[in-house]
Amino acid sequence: MRRLFRFGLASYLTAMAFSGAGCAQTQLSPSTVSGPPQSPAQRSALVNGLRAAALPIRGQNKDYDALMTLVGDARFVLLGEATHGTHEFYRERARITRRLIQEKGFTAIAVEGDWPDAYRVNQWVRGLGSDANAEQALSNFGRFPRWMWRNTDVRDMLQWLRQHNAQRPAASRAGFYGLDLYSLPTSSTAIALHLERVDSLAAQRARTRMSCFARFRNDPDAYGLAAVSGSKGACETVAAEQFHELQQMMQQPAMQSSANTAQRNELFSAWQNARVVRNAEEYYRIMYGQGASSWNLRDRHMADTLEALAAHLGQPGQPAKVVVWAHNSHVGDARTTTMGQSGEWTLGQLMRERQAAHTVLVGFTTYSGTVIAAPQWGEAGRVERVRPALPGSFSALFHETGVGNFLLPLRGQSEVVLAMGEPRLERAIGVVYLPQTERESHYFQARMSKQFDAVIHMDTTTALKPLP
Repeated sequence: MRRLFRFGLASYLTAMAFSGAGCAQTQLSPSTVSGPPQSPAQRSALVNGLRAAALPIRGQNKDYDALMTLVGDARFVLLGEATHGTHEFYRERARITRRLIQEKGFTAIAVEGDWPDAYRVNQWVRGLGSDANAEQALSNFGRFPRWMWRNTDVRDMLQWLRQHNAQRPAASRAGFYGLDLYSLPTSSTAIALHLERVDSLAAQRARTRMSCFARFRNDPDAYGLAAVSGSKGACETVAAEQFHELQQMMQQPAMQSSANTAQRNELFSAWQNARVVRNAEEYYRIMYGQGASSWNLRDRHMADTLEALAAHLGQPGQPAKVVVWAHNSHVGDARTTTMGQSGEWTLGQLMRERQAAHTVLVGFTTYSGTVIAAPQWGEAGRVERVRPALPGSFSALFHETGVGNFLLPLRGQSEVVLAMGEPRLERAIGVVYLPQTERESHYFQARMSKQFDAVIHMDTTTALKPLP
């Protein structure tokens, strides 16, 4: 099913073709299915080299000193995850993010989530809005998969962020934003709500335009079917008109004045919702086609949103610093994986191409444990046992070091870094986990030291705890 391309489950698995009947198995070369050929002595040397290069993570503040050095003055730090349901990935991203905010001046967390849902959270962490606590602020994250952002780890991070912000001037508080494009129904409504506080006539024009999407409110997938079938469901023109009108309003000199900060924020959120509507309209219209187009559109949308957010929050010529939380399949550079070979690109790749000197990509891996995931798209999440990583894969090599949890910097020309640039299997679990077809459904080939600037390995991991 085409919707399985969402949330990092399938689109990054090269040669996996989805249809209404299911999916074809990935075809991998026998010579590389478990990594490059190695003698026992070569393998032992590689494991020893990894053991020496690994920087243990022991729950101490200094665990990420080397990562802070690697980040330097970068403005975009993208933190991945190998699943969408692992507690340790969220916990460690939170630890890193707190240091980036406190020590490096980062002022935004941008997540693989929808803009309207995240913007409600943004208001709460900044001390605005009417929500009484973090759990209420997260309640807009109601559609599948709810556990992805409505979980105890995100709640705890948001509580810390609100407390941090309460001690700082409003202009320097850190926010929480969404990068994704699935919120076509809520974004089409939110545009006018934001504009009412800026320009009532513009709000009325927005309502008229966005009424085109009204009958698809409960099922945006149906819009794609209507557009593909040639019915009168296509709203491409009005979506583009709305985006360009708001873009012109954003560029007005009055909106650049610090005296209009509140109105400027409302207008920016309206503009971003219009970006979602314009791009989601195209996404749903083309997602029933073949190839990488819908995946590429989605990651380009995330990259455009990230750059626009940094520009909005920063000063002229000095964009704000933003940390991203997303799946490895978005954070990693696709050019060094079988994703890229199939014509797909990623957020991490686009940010390297656009902001090479200011971008750091960090991947995460695990060997075994538990995860919360669904057995099929749209079903309730449940705790599943994560099978031990396949022999010869990156995760299996990391497990063999015996270090447990560690940070591995991947820049430079050391023997270890060069060895991590050889193609091996990498595991990716999205919101659906299919352990019965582990190899076919969740592994792809990658050159890790070219895919990421660093990797964090958590050897035995546990499932997230969803909020009630």
